[in-house]
Amino acid sequence: WAEKGEPAVLCFVQCSLLIRSEGENNSLLLVFMECKSKEAEIKRINKELANIRSKFKGDKALDGYSKKKYVCKLLFIFLLGHDIDFGHMEAVNLLSSNKYTEKQIGYLFISVLVNSNSELIRLINNAIKNDLSSRNPTFMCLALHCIANVGSREMAEAFASEIPRILVAGDTMDSVKQSAALCLLRLYKTSPDLVLMGEWTSRVVHLLNDQHMGVVTAAISLITCLSQKNPDEFKTCVSLAVSRLSRIVSSASTDLQDYTYYFVPAPWLSCKLLRLLQCYPPPEDGAVKGRLVECLETILNKAQEPPKSKKVQHSNAKNAILFEAISLIIHYDSEPNLLVRACNQLGQFLQHRETNLRYLALESMCTLASSEFSHEAVKTHIETVINALKTERDVSVRQRAADLLYAMCDRSNAKQIVAEMLSYLETADYSIREEMVLKVAILAEKYAVDYSWYVDTILNLIRIAGDYVSEEVWYRVIQIVINRDDVQGYAAKTVFEALQAPACHENMVKVGGYILGEFGNLIAGDPRSSPLVQFNLLHSKFHLCSVPTRALLLSAYIKFINLFPETKATIQEVLRCDSQIRNSDVELQQRAVEYLKLSSIASTDVLATVLEEMPPFPERESSILAKLKKKKGPGAVSVTELEDSKREGGELNGGSDRGPDTAAMASTPSPSADLLGIRSAPPVGAASTSAGSLLVDVFSEAGPTIPPAAVNDDGFLRFVCKNNGVLFENQLLQIGIKSEYRQNLGRMYLFYGNKTSVQFANFTTTDVLMVLDNCLQLNVQTKPVEPLVEGGAQIQQVLNIECLTDFSDAPLLNIKFRYGGALQNLTLKLPVTINKFFQPTEMSSHDFFQRWKQLSQPQQEAQKIFKANHGMDTEVLKAKLLGLGTALLDNVDPNPENYVCAGVIQTKSQQVGCLLRLEPNAQAQVAHTAHSKVTIYFQHLGPQCRTLVGICALLSLSKVYFCFRHTKMHFL
Repeated sequence: WAEKGEPAVLCFVQCSLLIRSEGENNSLLLVFMECKSKEAEIKRINKELANIRSKFKGDKALDGYSKKKYVCKLLFIFLLGHDIDFGHMEAVNLLSSNKYTEKQIGYLFISVLVNSNSELIRLINNAIKNDLSSRNPTFMCLALHCIANVGSREMAEAFASEIPRILVAGDTMDSVKQSAALCLLRLYKTSPDLVLMGEWTSRVVHLLNDQHMGVVTAAISLITCLSQKNPDEFKTCVSLAVSRLSRIVSSASTDLQDYTYYFVPAPWLSCKLLRLLQCYPPPEDGAVKGRLVECLETILNKAQEPPKSKKVQHSNAKNAILFEAISLIIHYDSEPNLLVRACNQLGQFLQHRETNLRYLALESMCTLASSEFSHEAVKTHIETVINALKTERDVSVRQRAADLLYAMCDRSNAKQIVAEMLSYLETADYSIREEMVLKVAILAEKYAVDYSWYVDTILNLIRIAGDYVSEEVWYRVIQIVINRDDVQGYAAKTVFEALQAPACHENMVKVGGYILGEFGNLIAGDPRSSPLVQFNLLHSKFHLCSVPTRALLLSAYIKFINLFPETKATIQEVLRCDSQIRNSDVELQQRAVEYLKLSSIASTDVLATVLEEMPPFPERESSILAKLKKKKGPGAVSVTELEDSKREGGELNGGSDRGPDTAAMASTPSPSADLLGIRSAPPVGAASTSAGSLLVDVFSEAGPTIPPAAVNDDGFLRFVCKNNGVLFENQLLQIGIKSEYRQNLGRMYLFYGNKTSVQFANFTTTDVLMVLDNCLQLNVQTKPVEPLVEGGAQIQQVLNIECLTDFSDAPLLNIKFRYGGALQNLTLKLPVTINKFFQPTEMSSHDFFQRWKQLSQPQQEAQKIFKANHGMDTEVLKAKLLGLGTALLDNVDPNPENYVCAGVIQTKSQQVGCLLRLEPNAQAQVAHTAHSKVTIYFQHLGPQCRTLVGICALLSLSKVYFCFRHTKMHFL
């Protein structure tokens, strides 16, 4: 009640009971219940209100019992839905009574009817202070409940410093501690700036060790809320929470009898403890972390045990703890065994008879699919998820199934998943069709190794759900067809065949008009698709289309005149007819007149120049992905879910099957093209300083220049071998990252999520580049970011990166914004390391060792030997080596336990070949990375050599489980 601040239902019940307990008042309740109409009830209530008013204004002073009786009647009438404009002073007078029932009614009346801006607040505060200092636990609880229910700023100012003292006092009763904790939580939610824990912090945290479970349950709600806003101050709660959780999990149902719910010990407290731990990263203390892992394993083990009761309450409590534990495992994303076990447990729920469990399992597995450790385990349930998509009755469950298919998709199953989603689209609910269309379009583009398959998929998508195919989808297919020479002829042929259907969606006509207008000449050699046949086919759809589509078709017609001069007379006749040059629509009329005149007076050369083939589109962020984000809404999903953090070609940077990662990375006509638009603008800092920059901006809202914050590199090491995930997170801000690299170019997406309900103002980011010997090492172009970030919203920033020469220091990003008037300053180390620009290289055993022996100069070699931090698991080793960006070469080293890799570091100025040998020593838990060798025409590559060895050391800290010596060489 106090935590939620909504006492109305409880008041109604209490007032009803009090009225029923009075002999004379029982008739009043019966009268209200027996009224035949609304008018009769209002008449009876007005009569009763007049009687109460006369009693309050009478000459005879009322005793406490009568005053309580009439105040209770007023409260009851108010709860029936009628306005009360008197009796407030009488309720305040009841607060000074020494009788519990009178004081209770007074506090109930104030909690429900008194406005936080009332003039009586001061009198109420004085009465509350008296009760808090009375040391009577019953009166103290009533006062604390009232503070929590009113929750005004005036009350926070009056009692914010007093309540923590009551909470931690040694002589305070347990019931009062519970009320004090929840009351303080309420005040903190309404006025966080007034509730300053300060000296009370450590004592409040130690309430987790209290012997009374009720106190712990109330205190953990408070500590969780405080930890979300001030995690550093309350980080000591992690070890205490793990200790308390361990005691609960390992206890039997008989050990905590008062807090056992259907054979489940303290389920609410267990859930809150697990939720609290999700506010922090994994514990650094090995003993605490080991104990927590044991707790999570115990919870997963108990989920496999036969139920101790068949009642639904038992399964609900048990599953609530299980899902919170799985959420914590997903949050840590550092224990492969737990992640796989959690996935398997969720897989069992996918076929459970309870709809809610199936929904929650699908939702949790969507998050698990983004982890490199559990992605493969999630994929094993693909048939079950597809079946759920087809057979589930609840539309929300079907939507979660579609989300999971989208999350688990990679190159190995993309065609199967896209085919199933297309099949489902024909019968899908209208409410989710648009989102399904966007997801199919994104997956088809992202994993299109064969772009003829992509064209077929999009055209099939338009055929099945044309009404839900937005402009972004058909714009995108046209961009890709124009940018890829190898698919243009196939696209023209396919769209020509699709247009021959009797019923053809208008979006299909748009795609057909555009593609045939550009590339119709590629299929004109076939008599079945001759120029005149193509024109007649398009024009047969003309009268059925809307004005924008007709305008597009007119543009296609004039393109036909350039491609096929033999169609000129026919098309001019169409343009010359009255329905075109006298069309009531200005756009159509203007196009018809101008195209007719252009085709009549322009020479062949001029016409060819004006109507030449469209140039390739510059690649930017996929507009379809942006549309999907907008569809989801701000804050609806996490960063990793929005950016579909896929490992294939992304999470393990430089994997061996590097194929075309995405259309954005593969849609260029030549290798020398500017893949990411980096060269289209000058490097940062290249522009000359304007005169205006020499003036002091005295009107700037940012105030004085703030010194850069200390560099935060907590999440840096986790991204040495992966490209996607959460880079930084605190109580205010979450920063997610998704990056992709090709040769010496890279693109990084940063996602800034506002975790609060308050707007971030003046949000700015500034990149800090490294300069060595007056030479810029990286060219980083930062796209501007939105200056306002609404509460719960997320914005995106794109960084284009070009590696100019070798580097050892990562670039820094400074972030500034105002939160609640205070300027926040944060500097992050961006996870851009030299290995991101690796190009995997395959070679035979003979070539490898021949080149290895040729490179024998001291500066061409680097070696590192040290003890492995963890057990050297084969699959983890391979995953990390692939994540490093090199190609893992099989059957090269004579020793089968050794690992051999090769790659080329791509920079703008040079290419550096690298050879690597990893020699694990299982007995000594030591691995060698052997013989780093480099040769490039007398150029000294010492800095690169040291950089790669430095990355090796980073990897050992990033749970790579090994260290290694590096080799480098230049392939001539």
